[in-house]
Formats: sequence, structure tokens, C-alpha cells
Amino acid sequence: MFKRSIVLAPLFLFVLGVTFAGAAQPEPWQLGFQPAASPVMREITDFHNLLLVISVLICSVVLGLLIYVMVRFNEKANPTPSKTTHNTAIEVLWTALPVLILVIIAVPSFKLLYFMDRTQNPEMTIKATGHQWYWSYDYPDHGNFTFDALMVPDDELKEGQLRLLETDERVVLPVDTDIRVLLTSDDVIHNWAIPALGVKIDTVPGRINETWVRIEREGTFYGQCSELCGINHAYMPIAIEAVSKAAFAEWVKKAKQEFADTGRKPLKVAGACAAG
Repeated sequence: MFKRSIVLAPLFLFVLGVTFAGAAQPEPWQLGFQPAASPVMREITDFHNLLLVISVLICSVVLGLLIYVMVRFNEKANPTPSKTTHNTAIEVLWTALPVLILVIIAVPSFKLLYFMDRTQNPEMTIKATGHQWYWSYDYPDHGNFTFDALMVPDDELKEGQLRLLETDERVVLPVDTDIRVLLTSDDVIHNWAIPALGVKIDTVPGRINETWVRIEREGTFYGQCSELCGINHAYMPIAIEAVSKAAFAEWVKKAKQEFADTGRKPLKVAGACAAG
């Protein structure tokens, strides 16, 4: 969508001290995005880099003009000030240039919005439902089984698991697959957000929103509810495990048996995890 050969972007990122984490999870002292693991996130990163270049150029020009004005038109250098009150060329310039900049930003922006909205030919569908305060997931294309994913409380974390981000059941998805994601809520507005995949969308009671994702590498990708949905808002993480298509097929066989009944957990368990 965008040319990825923006030469200045890496230089600006280096100058600003932006570093990228080596895994699809938050890192200590991290600045900038997590490494992209989907086409949408790559396009978001490219668009961010374009905006970064534009912003730095604008700031540099404005700073240069300010310095020029302070040096050229201070009282010592210019004891007799100009009484000019109107300059047609300058007024046309400062009107036309911002319009041009906005057009440069708007064209790729609208392309990106349409690109990230939905996929035309999804290979599978999952449904995510927000609850106070946990997520449940449906796999309608693979036997229509359902399970809940609750945060692992602090006293149950195993070595290597992330506090406030690990769930007792992970969303398992195949790589290199166009996946349609349907999202809703059964109580208040939540938000399903996974930074490395470029997904951030509200779940609204009584309404089904749609997005899509294509995971390009295997691994675990973490996210959180990004809407202020209540007292335990900070305790409903998202953990997605991306595996090969063969491994996903094996997982589906086991999941159909494990979640054969309803896949639901007692509400008291959800409350216990949220309190952790």
C-alpha cells in the first residue's frame, strides 16, 4: 500500500530513540510499536512512519522560520520595522501547503481504513464476546464450540507467564489464514485490542462488529480490553497463540472434546480471576 523505502524514517526513529521489542508483548522501557505480525499492522507501521517524516519536516521548517525571524527581524538587526500588512503570495502559500499536506495524509489514511475493515474472502470465522470481566470465544466453523478466557491471577502464574496478560485458555489460531473476527458484548462496551496484530475494535451490546486478521508468524500475542468497562477493566486480557495449520487442526479435535458441553466456567471463577 505504501512504499516501504522511506529512507528518512529509520533515521528519525534512531534519533528519537525509538526501539522495538523483540516479541509480541510489552517490553521494559519499550517505545514505539510491537513488531508487526499481520499485514494490517505492517501498513499501520508504514503509515506511522510517513506521518513521523511529515511531522519532523513541518517542525523543522517552523523552527527554521522562527530562528530566521528572531535573527533577521530583531530590534538590533532591523531598527526600522516593515509596515507591510498584506502579502498575497505568502497568504496563498500558507493556505495551499496545509491543504496539500492533508491530501497527502488523507489518501493513504482512507486506503488503510478500508484495508483494515474486513477481508473479502475469509477462510474461517471466530466470535469474541466481552463480559464483565472476561472474554468468551466461539468457533462456528469448527464445530461451534465455545470457551471462556479468564485472567490468570498473580498467585497462579507460572514461570514465563505475564502478569495481567496471561489467560487460562488461549485463543488458538492458524497462521497464514484470513480470519474474520466478529465481536460483541453482553453487558457494556468493551474493546478487543492486540497491538502486534493491528486490531483494536469496540464490542457493543446488541451489535456485532467485524474485523479481520492474518497472522504471519507463529507465537503468542497479547492484548487487553482497551475500553473503560467497569471496576475490573484492567483484568480481562487477551492471549492469542498462533500455530501452524496442522497444529491448529489437532487443537480443534481436542477442543471439541474439552469444550463439548458449553465451555462456560462458573461466574465465581471469573470474579476470582478478576480480583487477582
